[in-house]
Amino acid sequence: METVTKTRSYQMCTRCVMDTSAPDIAFDENGICNYCTDFLSKSSNILHKDAFQRHCERESLVERIKRHGKNKPYDCIVGVSGGVDSSTALVYATQLGLRPLAVHMDNGWDSELAQNNITNLVRSLGVDLFTHVIDWDEYRNLMQAFFNADVIDVELLYDNAMLAVNYQQAAKYGIHYILAGTNQSTEGMRIPSTWNWFKWDKRNIIAIARQEGIVSFKTFPAVGTLDFIWYTFVRRIKWISFLDYFEYNKFDALRMLQRDFGFKPYPYKHYESIFTRFYQGYILPEKFGVDKRRLHLSTLIISNQMSRGEALEILEDPPYPSVRALEEDKRYFVKKMGWSTDQLEKYIIRPERPHDSFPSEKLLWDSLYRFWSTIKGINRIQKFLEK
Repeated sequence: METVTKTRSYQMCTRCVMDTSAPDIAFDENGICNYCTDFLSKSSNILHKDAFQRHCERESLVERIKRHGKNKPYDCIVGVSGGVDSSTALVYATQLGLRPLAVHMDNGWDSELAQNNITNLVRSLGVDLFTHVIDWDEYRNLMQAFFNADVIDVELLYDNAMLAVNYQQAAKYGIHYILAGTNQSTEGMRIPSTWNWFKWDKRNIIAIARQEGIVSFKTFPAVGTLDFIWYTFVRRIKWISFLDYFEYNKFDALRMLQRDFGFKPYPYKHYESIFTRFYQGYILPEKFGVDKRRLHLSTLIISNQMSRGEALEILEDPPYPSVRALEEDKRYFVKKMGWSTDQLEKYIIRPERPHDSFPSEKLLWDSLYRFWSTIKGINRIQKFLEK
């Protein structure tokens, strides 16, 4: 593999559509990148699993969930955003006879389309829905702190809060399983380290917030490394990438949702949130030079759900469905945030600041992860020697 340098010329992978906008990308002699190579190496055992083995593992999982959930109002949590993956996870859970509590985190940016999709889905399936609503003024102030800090991962706020809400509801009802729409076939490719930030970093959120004088959270449910340890090892709550237990095809799932639940699709992944649409379609490309569609499309290419040619055609168009849609979202964003158009333009041209220029718990997480990996490795060796 060749070494990445700052002066290298532009290059795109010949197998997927990842390119040199990912700083640590490297290519072999055939022009194939390390991202899709690593993805195949780490995910092939899931993507190409024998159908019978997948069925047996799914049945075993369902049996465990039902056993642990006996005599409880729910036996699992399914977080729902209004997107295809989480909606499909909720449908599959009910089809398998599970009793999920659907959990949604409302940060004030839900599109009307997402709200309708969630409402139609839970009503049709007959499941209960819990929605945690973050006070808008509090969330806006936190977003403003992240914008003023010029860090890339403003979505760390939503992602961290979403994790927290799901774990909190699981703990409240004594539930051991959170069934997530996360999966290898549509999002298993590694995200470049400069494109986002560590999602459990409560300390980073607190530090950035304090730059703006925010010293406590009232409705924002932050979660960190020690919380993860508590939920995982004390409360015994497992976060399951549920769709990996199925031969999951995003386009087949979308057709099912449209046919059976009146689901309305979005142009790109995660566009069920107005802010996420604006963030991924405008802020990331314009301020940070990142087009996340490359990652999403590359994953679909390598999992054989889309051809490279189809992906290249999509990338010929801008991240927004239309110029009109972009202008509408710009107006909506500046009004909701209380900005002027001039403020938005100045934000876009300011230089980026790294997340780790603020206090962070990522080093703690990495250290604990290495320790746990070592312990697991020792246990595997001991089990081998005992045979």
